[in-house]
Amino acid sequence: MPTWKIAYFTGVGARADVMLDNAPDNVEVTVVDRTLPAADQIELCRDADAIISSEVTTEVLRECPNVKLIQTLSAGYDRMDLETILEMGIPVANNGGANAISVSEQTLGLMIGIGRNLMAQWDTTTRQRNWRGNLYQTDLTEITDKTVGIIGLGRIGRQVAKRLTGFDTRTIYYDIEDIPEDVRNEVKAEPVPFDELLETSDFVSIHVPLTRRTRGMMSDREFDLMKPTAFFINLCRGPVVDEAALYRAVTEGKIAGAGLDVLEVEPTPADNPLFDLDNVIITPHMAGQSQETALRAAHFAYGNILRVLNGGEAESLVTPE
Repeated sequence: MPTWKIAYFTGVGARADVMLDNAPDNVEVTVVDRTLPAADQIELCRDADAIISSEVTTEVLRECPNVKLIQTLSAGYDRMDLETILEMGIPVANNGGANAISVSEQTLGLMIGIGRNLMAQWDTTTRQRNWRGNLYQTDLTEITDKTVGIIGLGRIGRQVAKRLTGFDTRTIYYDIEDIPEDVRNEVKAEPVPFDELLETSDFVSIHVPLTRRTRGMMSDREFDLMKPTAFFINLCRGPVVDEAALYRAVTEGKIAGAGLDVLEVEPTPADNPLFDLDNVIITPHMAGQSQETALRAAHFAYGNILRVLNGGEAESLVTPE
């Protein structure tokens, strides 16, 4: 049985133990710090048969002639020059929805958190030591029996819809792809035009990849269509939203609030005005992180890589627009 060499790119301080501990016996894993200069990265991965990364550069790849697959550990691939990499003949695969459960759970967490204004309740009670304070003046919203609109019914969007069935919501969705009827029936989601989704939803949750088509797809026009009582949830990529337009929508009462796990610039500047808004909850792009996600991602990544290195076809390949 051949021993395959895999370069695993990760950041400073990031845990590599899950990937190392779960590597198959016939795989040799080299950890590459992606903050190193390109020359140092090349030295570490020059003879790699595959690369696990969502940020490897074409400069590095040109010096790695044996690479048969670039495998990401997440759904996103927008930090790579996908078009050039594919022109080089190297396929790219994302992680087959390994983080879909974790992201969907945090999506509902943010819906509940912003609808119930949990952060204000926590701050008033725990930080201010003021039992209830003026919280009686706060409008609190339930998810049950509401209309929830999902933009993008892919792997994550479907998991969100599946979990919403327990809340007896009317779940609607918009997607540029034709979603099979059996999938729609399973998650009890009905397709609607994009504008109708925005106009009728009490919660709008967006789950799309960042592409030229989706960049800035939520801007002033779209927020103007939403109900003033509606909440906007984003756990995909920050640049799919015009952040200035979102700020205007929240501060001018066009929408009731927002729950965000992603922002246009990450790490976002400390003076981002969204931080100052009581009706916005922000988490630091952690929705896809969990112990279970890490294990699923590792198993999928190694399985997909070995499938390709042994002459098979990769799953979850990504393609340019």
